[in-house]
Amino acid sequence: MSDDDINTEEYPTEIHDYLAAFEKSLGSVDEMLKTMMSVSRSELLQKLEPLEQAKLDLVSVYTLNSMFWVYLATQGINPKEHPVKQELERIRTYMNKVKEIADKKKASKLDKGAASRFVRNALWEPNAENEHTSKTPAKGKKRK
Repeated sequence: MSDDDINTEEYPTEIHDYLAAFEKSLGSVDEMLKTMMSVSRSELLQKLEPLEQAKLDLVSVYTLNSMFWVYLATQGINPKEHPVKQELERIRTYMNKVKEIADKKKASKLDKGAASRFVRNALWEPNAENEHTSKTPAKGKKRK
């Protein structure tokens, strides 16, 4: 028997594509972990702003807890009944708070001076418009 014959007999063929995608994803996670571990945490945090540091910490802890969730599932333990579920929900709450802070930072700020000029110039002034329309034809006639 070849290795392919052994591999296909160990699990149903319908899940082969899923397992291949899972193996590829594990490879990606492994590469990311190697990249993150190649730089010391203190060096990495020095290069980041506080908000970015919080994002990095939250993503790291969420990833670790998600991997533990998968581990529990592979061991036949229902992760939905394990405290890891509450931990993941708590982390998601903090992720949403950080996202709100980031969104507030990105939100455009109102320039009151520019807004008042815009409103003042956009308002219709009947006297000024009448004068303007009466002057325009006269100017046009002078040019001819």
